[in-house]
This record gives sequence, structure tokens and C-alpha cells, in this order.
Amino acid sequence: MAATNNPRLPWTRCVVAALVVGAASAHADPTAHPPESDAIAHTVQAGDTLEGLARDYLADHRHWPLLQAHNKIGNPRRLRPGSVVWIPVRLQPTESASVEFVHGTVTAQAQGASAPAPIIQGGRLKEGTKLQVGPDAFVAVKLADGTVVRVQAQSELQLRQLRRRGRAGSVQSVLELRGGAVESTVPPSGTPLRRVEIHTPQAVTSVRGTRFGVVLSDTGQTLASVLEGSVAVQSRHAAAIHSTASASLLAPGQGVAVAADGTVGTPRPLLAPPDASGMPATWGDASLLALDIPPLPGATRYVAQVARDAGFTQVLRHDRFTNGQLRWQTPDDGHYYLSVRAIDDAGIPGMPAVRPLTIKARPVAPLYQQPATGAVVATGTGELRCTQVPGVRWYRLQVAADARFTHPLRDQQRLDQCSLPIADLPAGRYFWRAASLLEQPSGQADQGPFAAPQPFTVAHAPATLSLQSLQTQDGDATVRLRWPAQPGQRFRLQLATDLAFNQTVLDTLLDTPEWTASDLPAGTYLVRIQVLDPTGLHSDFSPPRQICVGTGLSTGTGLPITTSSGEPVRRP
Repeated sequence: MAATNNPRLPWTRCVVAALVVGAASAHADPTAHPPESDAIAHTVQAGDTLEGLARDYLADHRHWPLLQAHNKIGNPRRLRPGSVVWIPVRLQPTESASVEFVHGTVTAQAQGASAPAPIIQGGRLKEGTKLQVGPDAFVAVKLADGTVVRVQAQSELQLRQLRRRGRAGSVQSVLELRGGAVESTVPPSGTPLRRVEIHTPQAVTSVRGTRFGVVLSDTGQTLASVLEGSVAVQSRHAAAIHSTASASLLAPGQGVAVAADGTVGTPRPLLAPPDASGMPATWGDASLLALDIPPLPGATRYVAQVARDAGFTQVLRHDRFTNGQLRWQTPDDGHYYLSVRAIDDAGIPGMPAVRPLTIKARPVAPLYQQPATGAVVATGTGELRCTQVPGVRWYRLQVAADARFTHPLRDQQRLDQCSLPIADLPAGRYFWRAASLLEQPSGQADQGPFAAPQPFTVAHAPATLSLQSLQTQDGDATVRLRWPAQPGQRFRLQLATDLAFNQTVLDTLLDTPEWTASDLPAGTYLVRIQVLDPTGLHSDFSPPRQICVGTGLSTGTGLPITTSSGEPVRRP
């Protein structure tokens, strides 16, 4: 069950308690002594003595005077059968709880201690200890009877009462939830007097061998839900006077909300488990664990957990999400379990969907360098290149014709450099991916996840224009060039006065395979053309071709007009 996101939840007036009481209390004489919430009602049987009751309940027959004084019994040797003797729990032998698992910042303040202190796994917790669970933290506590209490992030819980009935009798445990949420697994017990209670200031929940959860919401409600077994929920006031009024019995798969004023609502069915079938079994992104859950009718949001164990006593990630988009920092590599529950309009978490989840995100995959995604590479050329990863020994590069790499065409598994020549690939569409490999002490390779597949295309580069392909009309003041082309091709034309094209007169892009110029000074030029294919490939420049630009001035016979030195007369 999830904790709310508030750093401190308000105090409410409800107790949710896992309470198991004996049948004897049902026959108690209410006039014998006022009912007590922290006392056990023993119905006197023939032959009972205060000394025997002190031995059975308090583990020391010499404590009978304490029972006499507490119950105001005049003659301790003559107990009336059918009457009630109240056994104060505070007189019973104390027990302790153990820290089964802790993650994040969790502190404990023992009764009488001046300040809280961090807890450690395997530590012991005494009666009266207050637990404070920070954001993104979690602690699992095991009680003396085997009950495991899983305290969620941003919760406050006090181990108010940890007692035992006699030396080897039933355990009496009372926990006070002051904010946040807990989930409990109470193992079945053969004794009817075992008592496991989780209090909020509003309700009492009575159980026997069950899995249930309690949330203290930021609206002052107490929310109880049952996954296994049965739970009775009643207001704390009714529980204090041992009344069965306002009690609701929850069956497996049911929940109930107790209002801030102690009113117990009507039990309702829990929402069904969300559909987790589409979630991946293995996750390889080291930076973000991102999982999406399809919407579930009736859900207002979702609560999810990632734990090391199927019992969710070792929770590493816990949060609530809207729209079913689960986002966490990725845990370390390993095997985990994921639990997702939908939350209804009352705030009650539904039935969980639980799936195993393997994290294999390290060593991290390299980054792609070339070719760019979707780029086109010319046949007979090209190389796949990716970044180096510090600490990595080898790289594995694969090339396939499909994004699922059903049948890899190239699979180089121990490359010293993150690169792979692809000059021998025929024209076609391909995908490539890369992974990093560490070298283990044994010499074996430990491969990380592949990066996402990246598409590229191998295509034939356009042919270079030949001298013969150029059709020219020159010698006049206007120059016209034409050449053959394929649909969609563009062209780059350069005009220069030197063969090395260091003295470029013109460098232009053309959308059609023709060029006309009428404003060039008269003289001799060199022209070359490059083909730009729609695939992104381009040809080499064509061999230079010489063209002549005339003056446009001629004699009546068509000969150019020249100066006395033989130079053409240029246009003004």
C-alpha cells in the first residue's frame, strides 16, 4: 500500500488494527470492570486463582497482587466463575521487533531517547520506538509472532505495544500509524488470543492470518484493503468500549474508507489488477526505468513498487503515478519484482499486478557517431562508428535487415574499437546496434544491453557526369549548358578561371539539369558539375570543361570585332 506524497500527514481519529481476541471476551461481565483497550478480558472459570492468572498471563505468579489491585478484588482466593478479570497488557513480558530490511533514510527514536537515530538491517526495536521513514525510503519490521509490517515512504509509525501472554503465550502487538501507509502480512496462528493491531485515530481492523494494508490519507481518511483473509473494521471509539457497532467485515478483495469523523463506509470491491502483460521482462536503460500501464476503468491513479523479493519486504522504489506512466531512476542490475495497483475514487488501492523484472543496463551502451540515423551510405564506402566507453574492454556491433535482428548479417562480438567497415554491404536498407562488454576476471565477457537499433541505407552513388554528357552552346555572350539527369536530382555547378578551381567565379545549386549565363565577362572559363542525389549521396565533380564567353559584337560577316592587337572588343 502506498504512502501519500505529503511529508507529514495529518493526525486523524481512526484506528486500523489487526486484532485477534479470544472467545472468552464475548462472555465478559461488563459490570465487573470498565472495558479497557490495553487489557485482556479473562472470564473466570471454576478453579481460577489470581496466582494462576499471574503465572499464565504475566509469566510470574508473584505478580498476583497487581491483578488484585487493578481489578479491585476483595478476596483473591475466591473468584466468581463468569466474572471478568482484566489483565493489563503493560504488566505482560515485553517483546521486541527486528529490522528485516531498510532502504533510504529511516530513523528510530526509542522511548525516553532524546533524539532519533538511523536504523540498520538486523537491528532490534523496543516497545515504544517511533519510526520515521523519509522520502524514497522503506523499512520492513518483523514482530515476535512473525508478522511483517512494511512501512512505506513518508510514514510515521510507533511500536506502541510489544508484549507476550506469559513466557510462551500469544503475542500482543499494537502499532500506531501517525502518517503514511503500512502493509502487513499476518501469519495464521493456532491461538485465539493473539492480538495484532494497527491504530490510526479512527478505526480498528481485526484480522486472523491475512495480508492487508492501511493508508492514512491527506484528507484525514483511513483506508483499509484486504488481499487475503478477512478483516473487521470499526471506529476506534466503538473498539474502545468493546462494541460491535459500526463494524464492517472485509472479505478478500474488498476495501473500506473510514471518514475523518470515524464513520465507517460501506465495503467495496477492490479494483482489478492493471494489465501488466505489455511490460518488458528485461530493462536495459541505466538512466530511467520507464514503464507504461494501459488505463484501467475506475482508476484515478496508480501506485507501484519495485522490490528484490516476491513478498515485497525489500522495496527499493515506491511512488504514485497518474496516467499509468511509471518513471523511476533505474535500480542496479539484478532481478526484481514489480507491483502495480490501481487506486479508485475513494483512494483505496486495488488488487496488485505482480511481474518479475530483470534489470541489465550495465555496462552502458556506446553512443552512435556515424552514420546519422536514417542516413544513406554509398556502396563500397562507409564505416559504422560509435563512442568509446571508459572501462569497457570490447564492443559488439551487429547489422541486420530488420529492427528485431532476427538474422544478423554482421555480428562482431569483440571489437577493440567501436567501429565496423561496411564497404562490402550491397545496396539496401539496414539497422545496426552496438553494446559494450566488460572483461571478467575469468576472461569471460559481460555484455551490457544493446543501444536502440539505428536505421541506415546503402545506395549506389550517382554517376559522375562525363565530358561527353555536357551539351554546350558557348562562344557567344550567352552560355547554355545541359546534361542528362534522374528525377529528383539536384546539381552543384562551379565556374573558375583556373584548372584547380582556386579562383572560383561561381558556385551555385541548380534544381534542373541546365544552366544559362548571360552576364559573364567575355573570356575563357572552366566549368564542373556535381550530382546531388535524393538519397543524400553525391557524385564527384565532373572533369572540368572549357567554355568561351564571347563579346556579342561581330562584323557583318559574323566575325568577332577585335582590336589592333587582336583582342576581342568587349561589351561596354
